[in-house]
Amino acid sequence: MATKETKKETPKKTTAKKQTAKKSTEIKQTVKKQPEKKSTPKKSTHSKSVYTPNLKKHYNEKIVPALIKQFGYKNIMEVPRVTMISLNIGIGDAKNNPKALENAVAELTLVTGQKAVVTRARKDISNFKVRIGYPVGCKVNLRGNRMYEFFERLISIALPRTRDFRGLSFKSFDRKGNYSFGVKEQIIFTEIDYDKVDSIRGMDVTITTSASTDDEAYGLLKEFGFPLKEKPIKQEEVVEAA
Repeated sequence: MATKETKKETPKKTTAKKQTAKKSTEIKQTVKKQPEKKSTPKKSTHSKSVYTPNLKKHYNEKIVPALIKQFGYKNIMEVPRVTMISLNIGIGDAKNNPKALENAVAELTLVTGQKAVVTRARKDISNFKVRIGYPVGCKVNLRGNRMYEFFERLISIALPRTRDFRGLSFKSFDRKGNYSFGVKEQIIFTEIDYDKVDSIRGMDVTITTSASTDDEAYGLLKEFGFPLKEKPIKQEEVVEAA
């Protein structure tokens, strides 16, 4: 009887040995099969050229030294600069005439190269039958490279195309270094197709600067070539010069 039991137990031991051998081979295979390292592309040593508008280059190279010489700034950071240009179109019947609002948004987007935002009333005005939330126009705030590109087109192309243009008034500053003026016809911008215009509408333009006084802002805009009329020379300055 003892011999039979030993014979029966022997195949169990062999199967257990086979299983352990299989496990050891599987472990070896998993250890050997390591993920291959992907070859990372070498970084190019050539630096990418950063785009800067022509008017921005002109400001850094010529306007900054000229203003330092004119106003006697001790630090470059004190030199005023243009920070933002805002354009606004007001439409009185925007609620009753949504097509006019859509055309104004499309035209302002074409002129500036940036999506225009619909402006809404902030309070009720009973005389004009306006309530809070009613659409009253559209606007765009330009900064950075788009601001300089629009400013260059405004100075060199758009304003000279104005009918009977003789320069902008020097009295439109707000005593904080910001300048505002109005455009009577949007067709002075070459981006707008005259045949597709539904009606002639104007817009308000505000140039925001970091200047602390109107004289500094006036000197900054004149250096940019902005078509401002010349200020009359005061009598005190004439006497001192004499």
